[in-house]
Formats: sequence, structure tokens, C-alpha cells
Amino acid sequence: MQRARDAAAEIAAARGLDLDLDTTPELIAASFAAIDHLRIDGRSPQPWGEFSGFVAARDGWVRLHGNYPHHASALREVLGVDNRSGLEREIGRLDAAEVEARISAAGGIAVAVRTEEQWRRYSHAVATAEEPWSRVEDRGERSALSAVGHAGGDTECGPLPLPLPLPLVGVRVLDLTRVIAGPTCTQLLACLGADVLRIDPPHRPEILDQHLSTGMGKRSTVLDLRRREDADRMRALAGQADVILDGYRPGALERLGFGITDLEQLAPQAVIVSLSAWGEHGRWGRRAGFDSIVQAATGIAVRCGTEERPGALPVQALDHATGHLLAAHVLEALARGRAVTVRANLLGAARTLLDLPAPTAELAVLEVPRRRVSSEAGVLEAVPPPLTLDGRTLAQDVGQYGAGRAEWIA
Repeated sequence: MQRARDAAAEIAAARGLDLDLDTTPELIAASFAAIDHLRIDGRSPQPWGEFSGFVAARDGWVRLHGNYPHHASALREVLGVDNRSGLEREIGRLDAAEVEARISAAGGIAVAVRTEEQWRRYSHAVATAEEPWSRVEDRGERSALSAVGHAGGDTECGPLPLPLPLPLVGVRVLDLTRVIAGPTCTQLLACLGADVLRIDPPHRPEILDQHLSTGMGKRSTVLDLRRREDADRMRALAGQADVILDGYRPGALERLGFGITDLEQLAPQAVIVSLSAWGEHGRWGRRAGFDSIVQAATGIAVRCGTEERPGALPVQALDHATGHLLAAHVLEALARGRAVTVRANLLGAARTLLDLPAPTAELAVLEVPRRRVSSEAGVLEAVPPPLTLDGRTLAQDVGQYGAGRAEWIA
């Protein structure tokens, strides 16, 4: 977060704003478990679906992700089951690799649990071994964004007691991301003052608890890019954006005319982000994935488990770390006025984590800095983004999902 803090401070200084931007260990630690700390009118969210988690196969383990209805449907159809006990029974009759192959081919999400050594020998790991966690490609263009953005001026920061100037007022961010990593990045940009417009397809709505966990300060709308009218609206929005983030699996938006190359042509002035689970080439280059699934494939689940069964990191660390890294890249590009393309993947985060030495000391127990904000689901107690402005957190209210207008307000 230090890189994001420094870049945000550079932007603030360029705009003539005398602001003290900082971060704290408590905010950073809590941000990695934002959905675990979230309270929605007093209740805890339910982060996992019935079909998600580890299941024993005939020769090992698989990890499934069935939080989204269409992924759960793929599991039901492939395995011919309608409940968790049936799922476990059918998978127990199959080898892990067969489960992975059959469910993936049907559009579902499943991986065989591998050790680190097994993963390093796997074809996709070999093909992506030299691919970095993230890289920035300068497209040779100066960003159209000036030091004061499109609008300039002050804004009120949600529930903060006094109006405060924010460094990204006037910056337009088109958010085409889902789940955790991309939305974590764009939430920070929104709470720094950017006009963040998140767009989701009507037939694949976001899970409400996830929206509540990462939706501070954003506007949310729905567009069906299969419809000409909505696709035209998206092109107009992209052409006026300063930042565009694509968090769908590689190729998913390309077939609709909104792949990364398309976005570079539509918005030559913009900072463009391509976020994927497995990288953009290799055997799994166009495969969807999630933090927990990448953990299971790469050996993290075995490292975190016991002799009896695999385990997982206590938080979705690959997602959150990647989201924070993306925010730093975007803020640095805005501070320097450069039109760049940023590419990042969760697989690189996993590789980076596995290369780190094991912790040698117990982790300190830190206070969880929750803030009360409003939302369509009631009062939230939520962890704000991990930056402070003049000593105050950047907590903002969470707007209603899908209720915003598909237009820029800044």
C-alpha cells in the first residue's frame, strides 16, 4: 500500500491539495479479510456456496467453486446431482484429473489439488513460469487526464464528519471486474474521489454480499453487451474513461468487441487493466478461476493443509494483494500522465507467495477498524480501504447494486 499511498500523494500535490495520505498495519491487515469482517445489519455474510470447497476424489482431492449459480449448475449437470452429499459421492468415484477436465469443459470451476512440485511440472505452469505477477506496458501516449481531472474541486467523503478534498475527483473509472481483486482496486479509487462506474451483465449478477464488501463509493449499473444499444453505450463510456479495468477471463469480452486490444483503440488516452486468474496464454490462458482455485492448483492448499486433507490461507490473499497492486499501478500511471496497459494475474501472486520464506514469528493480533456506512441492505459495519487522509479513513456509503445510470457524472 505504500506505493499506492505515494502515488495518491503525488496526484494530490499536483492538484495543489495539501493532504496527508497514509496507511496503517491495522487497515492493511483488515482489508485482506474485508468480507469476513463485514456485518450487514448485524449478520455475517455467507461467502461460500453449498458446492464450493474441497471434495475427496478417488485418488486425491479437488477444489470446486460453486458460488455463482451458473457454476453450480455446471456441477449439477456434469455430475448429475442436486445436493452436497450427492456431489461428494459422485466425485469419490472419479479421479481428480477427470473431475477437473469434465467440469472445466462444461464451464464449471474445478481443479485437482496439486503439490508445488506437481504444479511446477504441469504444462500450464511451465508455459507461464517466466510470466510476472504484473507488468506495465507503456503505449506511447500521454494520458488525456490533466492534474485536475475533468472536474476538479472538492467533494464530500461519505460519512466523514467534514467535507474533504479528494485527489481523484474528476477521474473516470470504468469497472468491468467482479469478485474481489478488481473490485478491491476500484473501491480504493472510488474512495479517493474517482467516479467509478461498475458494469455487470443482467444474466450474471454479482453476489450481493460481495458487492457490499467492495462497493464503497461506486456507482453500479447493468448493461447487456449482446444488445447493440447497450454495446454502443459501453463504447461511448469507454471512449471518455481515464481508467478501464477488465477482470473477466481472457477472451470473454473480446468476442463482444471489448477485449483489451479493442479497449486500447476505443480509449487510447486511458490506463487499461487486464486482470486474469491464470495469465493470458498457455493451456489455461482463457480459463476462469478464483483465488481459492489457484491456491489449490499451485500447492498452497497442500502447504496449508494436514496429512489428512488440504487447507487454505486464512484469507483470499492472492485476490487482495493483487487488488492493492493494481491500485498502485493505476495511481502511478495517473500521477505520471501515461496511457499504459497493466496486466496482472492471480497465478503470479501465488508464485510470489510460494517463493517467500515461511513466517518465523507469530502474527500480531490487530484491531479491526470497521466503519458504519449505509447500503441497500441496511447499515454495514465494513472495513474501509487501507489508506487514511489527514488521519481519517476513506469509508463511504455503498450504492444500490445495478441502480446507477450508465453515464459519467464527472
